[in-house]
Amino acid sequence: MTGRAVANEFAKMRRLRVVPVAVAMVLGVVALSCQGLTGPDFAEHPWRSLLASMSLAVSLLSPVLLAVLASRPVDIEHRGNGWLLSQTSGLSPGELCRAKCAATGAVVVGATLLQSGLVGALGELAGTTAAFPVRQWLGYTAAIVIINLVLFALHLLLAARLSNQLVGLGLGVLGLFLTVTGSVLPAWLAHFLPPWGYYALVSPVEYRGENMVWLTPAYPSTLALGIAGGAVFLLLTRLFDRQEA
Repeated sequence: MTGRAVANEFAKMRRLRVVPVAVAMVLGVVALSCQGLTGPDFAEHPWRSLLASMSLAVSLLSPVLLAVLASRPVDIEHRGNGWLLSQTSGLSPGELCRAKCAATGAVVVGATLLQSGLVGALGELAGTTAAFPVRQWLGYTAAIVIINLVLFALHLLLAARLSNQLVGLGLGVLGLFLTVTGSVLPAWLAHFLPPWGYYALVSPVEYRGENMVWLTPAYPSTLALGIAGGAVFLLLTRLFDRQEA
């Protein structure tokens, strides 16, 4: 993968509606997270309430919208025989996949950071007087960046191997079900639903009865997920090159 290949992928985004999908994800998460700004839970536990709402919003929207984001840069290669054209210019299918992951993955990271920042900013604008939970907020944001990237890479691989992009979208819908399921499973069992079950594992707050309490998120497991996901992505994209040789 070269810097030129990544730059080309950024140039392609102008016509692939990647940014509008990312903006929709940001606005959706912000809207769902902040709808309870005037509710009693927010008045009593403002930051915990916002983190709980954002955790729910991210888990509901990310599985499907990340599937859409992954399909956009790949579908054009299937339609225009771009895999062969890139290979004739010296860029193998695996290298092209890695370039797409780097370029569109940067959009995923930017969208994830932006939605977290906007929710926090709106919490401040709402007149919150409680101290901002820097450690919990940043920890959750970093964990979601890792999970979103792993899930995006998974969908990118699937989209690259299957020309029918409806399969990836179907997996996105199934992923939504798995994410919701992971939120009601014991933590040890949610670990067996990677990466969807990890959205629940990194939630920093939880309702226990009528009280909202801080949790200790599964950060080590999430870091391990990111490392394993990156290694598997590199391995599979290298296998793409061997299969085409």
